[in-house]
Amino acid sequence: MRTGIISATLAFLCWGLFPLYFNALKDVPPGQILAHRVVWSLLFLAIVLTFRRQWSWLPAVLRRPRVIGSFVASAVLLSVNWLVYIWAVNNGHVIEGSLGYFINPLVNIMFGYLILKERLRPVQWMAIALAALGVAWLTWQTGSVPWIALILASSFGAYGLMRKTAALGALEGLSFETMVLFPLALGYLAWLGLHGENGFINAASDDTRWLLVAAGPITAIPLLLFASGARKIPLAVLGMLQYISPTIQFLLGVWLFHEAFTAERLVGFLLIWSALALYAAEGLWRNRQNKLGSDPV
Repeated sequence: MRTGIISATLAFLCWGLFPLYFNALKDVPPGQILAHRVVWSLLFLAIVLTFRRQWSWLPAVLRRPRVIGSFVASAVLLSVNWLVYIWAVNNGHVIEGSLGYFINPLVNIMFGYLILKERLRPVQWMAIALAALGVAWLTWQTGSVPWIALILASSFGAYGLMRKTAALGALEGLSFETMVLFPLALGYLAWLGLHGENGFINAASDDTRWLLVAAGPITAIPLLLFASGARKIPLAVLGMLQYISPTIQFLLGVWLFHEAFTAERLVGFLLIWSALALYAAEGLWRNRQNKLGSDPV
């Protein structure tokens, strides 16, 4: 369990520090960063799969159109999530991006209720109501819906829902998703190169090129750490650890990137954090009750 906690914690720490990486590439347009992330991720994953001799799954998947279709859909959701987050970081919306991952667990609950027909407990309804109140408050105060947070939460929630029932594991699934996106990404980069607009070719320094190449391991390694940790620790522990990532992102937005965080905005965040605290406390209590119920008398 200790190694599982360490692996999962390292994954969430990596994801929490993503704003530093994408901000270092702010001179490269978000669409190009996304394309490079796909291309270099696939190359890195191919090396990992080759090293582990783990290609036997691919021929079987290619013979199953329904599986291919599901991974095309999950690849689209993943690319939307990546693109919006990159754009948010590079346009001064790190705090709102963190909000998306704070409310993601509650979005997952709603997806479970609406799509999987799971029953919600009263405390879960209260948590969702509090979070909705927080979003409504932020909308009223700023005069616009926090669309970055909502797109990030809903796209990642839908992606997680699809991957929950996917036919492939984390490594194979991400590899196949990048395979789906690879022709479009490579074609886009080639088109940019022909028109003299490829940030990799036109970069002023090699630092930018190396950062783009690093998108491969930076994308894949946290996922592999997460997949390793998730198998070794209880879901309740994993649920607590997941808040490491948006917390770091939020702190970076406030303290490093100096994004505006007014008292009015704080009220909206406090409502959402209260919803998460209620959700987490109820989950821990129920997990404890289940353990007590299963102990021998």
